[in-house]
Amino acid sequence: QVQLVESGGGLVQAGGSLRVSCAASGGIFSTYNMAWFRQVPGKEREFVTAISWSGDYIYYVNSVKGRFTISRHNAKSTVYLQMNGLIPEDTAVYYCAAQYSGTYNQPTSVPQQYDYWGQGTQVTVSS
Repeated sequence: QVQLVESGGGLVQAGGSLRVSCAASGGIFSTYNMAWFRQVPGKEREFVTAISWSGDYIYYVNSVKGRFTISRHNAKSTVYLQMNGLIPEDTAVYYCAAQYSGTYNQPTSVPQQYDYWGQGTQVTVSS
């Protein structure tokens, strides 16, 4: 059983930056693809970005390309999301998720294909 704990959310003005982290425990972190999703009330959970277990494959949703950067530190069992140039539309609860690489060698964008989830961290961007 893998436990994921997000941290680093908060309130930031438009144009600002924020870094959220997700610490994993209870499993072999380097065998999991990791992803960030986000959700606003009344909407479905949206894929934001993902990184493969090796770090070789990285994907972003078009709306965050050039502004967000995902990275991972396997020795620390942590995945990061650096968010720059934030806009009010980025306001959401951000969730990290883990996907076993034995099932999917490259990370996917489908929430149902992820095995473990964190509790989420709120990111609010004011205009």
